[in-house]
Parts: sequence; structure tokens; C-alpha cells
Amino acid sequence: MADSSAHRSDVHQDEHSTEKTPPLNYDLEQNGTTSPSRTTKSSVYAGLGWLDRLLVLWILLAIVIGILLGNFVDSAGPALQRGHFVGVSIPIAVGLLAMMYPILCKVQYETLHEVFSHREVWVQLAFSIVVNWIIAPLLMLGLAWAFLPDEPGLRNGLIFVGLARCIAMVLIWTGLAGGDNQYCAILVAVNSILQMVLYAPLAILFVNVISRGDAKEVSYSVVARSVGVFLGIPLGAAILTRCALRLANAKWYDTTFLKWISPLSLIGLLYTIIVLFASQGKQVVHQIVAVVRVAAPLVVYFAIIFFATLLVTKRLGFGYKLAATQSFTAASNNFELAIAVAVATFGADSDEALASTVGPLIEVPVLVALVYLVKWLAGRWGWQD
Repeated sequence: MADSSAHRSDVHQDEHSTEKTPPLNYDLEQNGTTSPSRTTKSSVYAGLGWLDRLLVLWILLAIVIGILLGNFVDSAGPALQRGHFVGVSIPIAVGLLAMMYPILCKVQYETLHEVFSHREVWVQLAFSIVVNWIIAPLLMLGLAWAFLPDEPGLRNGLIFVGLARCIAMVLIWTGLAGGDNQYCAILVAVNSILQMVLYAPLAILFVNVISRGDAKEVSYSVVARSVGVFLGIPLGAAILTRCALRLANAKWYDTTFLKWISPLSLIGLLYTIIVLFASQGKQVVHQIVAVVRVAAPLVVYFAIIFFATLLVTKRLGFGYKLAATQSFTAASNNFELAIAVAVATFGADSDEALASTVGPLIEVPVLVALVYLVKWLAGRWGWQD
């Protein structure tokens, strides 16, 4: 998903820093010095363009437009379900691939070996992996069973969402909150690779083994194929693009190419949301009780995982930027991948697809509220970097 402000920050840092400088702020941990964080956080928001400042409005408008199309244009839903690519309708597949590619092009793959030479980075990554791939999925699994013990389809949809760790939208929340965009990009790369390896086996474990019951079982091959296509293709294309174009002209790539393709993520995001909600519009309205039942565990999940991560990182002595980045990464989910897996496995009209589609409807307003809340808490606590 698009975050042009993160791109501007990345470019600015590329031009004014050396490759040997680690991308994380370790002043607090290494030498005890601190620098005010309020200026940084306020300047991040002040530096956003009007398009980025109104991003949440665009997303909510896209949701409304999609729901209206799905309910008042009878031909919209069937038309958007014509033609399939790896079990997903072609209109949805195009949007999923389009929104991922520009974000993954921003990750500095060529410097990851230098970044990983710092012990502090491994400590941060280990913490993030434990939270994202053990605690968060198990929490969602528990909440899905607690809130939806009698709805196996909706429950499976929530499980798919919990397993899909965020690799795109988190850049937006981190940027708005004044987190560490460079470290966030590293987490995007790491979570992308881990999702390629872990999503399918964890889906089988959580759905077919732990949640055995009256729900339809998940096929490993279907899930693995969906992950490989909708994450593997944009990731591979991004790595090849960055290696080829940046090797030819690094300055042009950083200052021109990334600036040119960045809006494609936002366009792909809004397009995908409209298509998804146009396809599911009637279900969202006609099954409002199911939507509310799915929304409840999602809200609880976002609140628990965000504040638990925030408090733990504060107790561990993390600076504000790193703590905010870790918290938003833990609380955000890659609902695009969850939707692709649900649709490919159970169909676009399934309860699983409905539950995964409700994800962005709840995540957007909740995470926006958390952005403002964490900035307020940082000021109240005098939290510095």
C-alpha cells in the first residue's frame, strides 16, 4: 500500500547518510543520550502532502463506493468475479499485485547484509518475529474461538487475517506516528520472506489441526500457491527492478523512479478496496450481524497486541521510534493476502472471504485512532529517542 511520505523520507536519508550507518536509532541504548521526539513526530505529519494527510478519507470513501456499487448496481458483483487467476478473480488479482510492487521496490535489499551485521538489529528482529509470528497469530486464534465458536467459516477468515503479517499498510501507520521508516522497511522485507515460508504450514496447523471441527479443511497447495503468486511475484519483481535499475543509475532510481511508481500503490489500494467491497457489498449489508461479530474480536485484537507491544518495548528501554514501529507492525495485518487465500480456498461468496474483507473496514479507523493516541501518550510520558 502506498506511502509516498515514507518514500520521501527514504530518499532524504539515502542522500545524506553513508551506507555504514545502521538505519535504527540506538542513541538511548548505546550511550544514554536522548533527543526530543515531539519535534520529529510533528514534523513527520507536517511534511505529509495533502494526498497522504487525507489517506484515511480516501480509504473510507473507497469502502463506501464499493458497498454502494455492490448493492445498487446488480451487474457489479458478477462482472468483478469473471475470469480467475490462481483462484482469485482477475480484477482483484491485478489490484493485489499492483499495490505490493511499489512498496517492495523501496526496501534497500542491497544493504541488508550491512544492516544485519549490527547486533542491535538482530535483537529488534528477534523481538518482532516472536510478537508477529507466535504471539499475534495465537491471540487471533484464541479471540476467533472466543467470539465465534459457532461460526467456523467466519472463524477461519479471522485466522487467515491473524496469520497474514503486515508488509504494506504498516508503512503508512509508522510514517504518520513518526516511527522509524527505515527499520519498518527492514521488517517489511523480513516479514515478506517469512510469509512465503510460514503462512501455508501455519494455516494448515491452525485450521486443520488446532481448529478441527465442522469447517472445510484448507488445502496446503492452494494456500501455498496463493502466497507464492500474490507475494512472491511482486517481491521477486521488486528485487529484480531494484538490482537492475539502481545498478544502472542509483540517483535516478531513488529520486525519479520511486517517486513515479509510489502513487501506483495508493491507486492499487483504493482500486482493490472498491473491487472487494463491490464484490462483497451485499453480504456486508445483508449479513450485518456477522460483520459486527467479526468486528468485535478484531477491535480487541488490535488494542491488546498494540498496547502490549508498546508497554513491553517501553519497559525494555526502546526509543519512541522503534517502539512505535514494533507496535504498529504487530497490530497491522496483510488483509490483501488473507483475502486472496480465503477467496482462492473457499470462494468469493464464502464466510471466510466475508470475514477477511471486514478486516480493512475495522483496521483503518482503529489504527488511525492508535496513531493519534500513541503520539499523545509519547508527549504525556515524555518519551524520547
